[in-house]
Amino acid sequence: MALVVYGVLLAVLGLPSGLIVLVRLLGGRGLSTLEIGVLIASLIATLVTAYVLTRAVTRPIEALVTRTHQIAQGGRNAIRPPDAYGTAELASLSQAFLDLASRLMHRTEYMRSFAAHVSHELKSPLTAIRGSSELIRDEGDSMTPAERQKFLDTIITETDRLTRLVARLRELAQAEMPIGTGTTTLATVLPELRAQSANLNLIVLGGDIIIRLPTETLGIVLAHLADNSAQHGATRITFAATRSGESATVTVSDNGEGISEGNRDRIFQPFFTTRRDSGGTGMGLDIVRALLRAHNADIALNPSTMGAEFQIVPATPNGGF
Repeated sequence: MALVVYGVLLAVLGLPSGLIVLVRLLGGRGLSTLEIGVLIASLIATLVTAYVLTRAVTRPIEALVTRTHQIAQGGRNAIRPPDAYGTAELASLSQAFLDLASRLMHRTEYMRSFAAHVSHELKSPLTAIRGSSELIRDEGDSMTPAERQKFLDTIITETDRLTRLVARLRELAQAEMPIGTGTTTLATVLPELRAQSANLNLIVLGGDIIIRLPTETLGIVLAHLADNSAQHGATRITFAATRSGESATVTVSDNGEGISEGNRDRIFQPFFTTRRDSGGTGMGLDIVRALLRAHNADIALNPSTMGAEFQIVPATPNGGF
């Protein structure tokens, strides 16, 4: 970059200056004082321009390249604002790159942690299946029918657990990819939601307010939340849409058992569940959050005195919340 900049500047200065000097020498005339002054002034102006371009363009680009190499080597500390941005365009480019690097670094750490969680979750049922199978193989002839049935039930139970876990993993993978774009309303998704949650009393407020989420996406999110509420003892769920300016939010509250203070900071962690014995995988809320974030939306747990209350914040027309 520096070579190109300086080469262009030298060409701009050198070509006309060299031609002037050549013409004077070939004509047997020396350069006048004025001409020498003009050439010196042109040289100074060129050097000043080169200095400005170095400070405003080449050095910020070199710093960004250096920062890129540092980040590529796993240096999270390298994700910080540069010492000098240069031009406004380079400042915007640097900030966009650092934002992207931060998201990719976060994503890498998430995948590393997620892989460790998956390995742990798969290990327990696989160990139980292997142990029960080996006992039936090695001691099946000496077992009573009740003992044999117990181990067979363990194999079936753990196989079902693995099946649910694999299904959740597939849903999470699909949630990472946005399902189209569009808008919808609570009234649009309510009929199917009522059919899926026949044992729940569903109350809808602000059903005609436009929500910047595709119908399928909002339906999946609300179905997960309704299922989660039902499994925690809720009999009534309220879906309330409100609008403030260009932003619309959806509040989902129930009359279930609620979430204890000790678990409030953990509910969005992958595989965290208080219902493991009854088949919970701990991935429902993680799927909900991943699906919403794929559409530039998000979900949060609100403080509540009874039951649980979640707030969904879809994106605005400009892409923000």
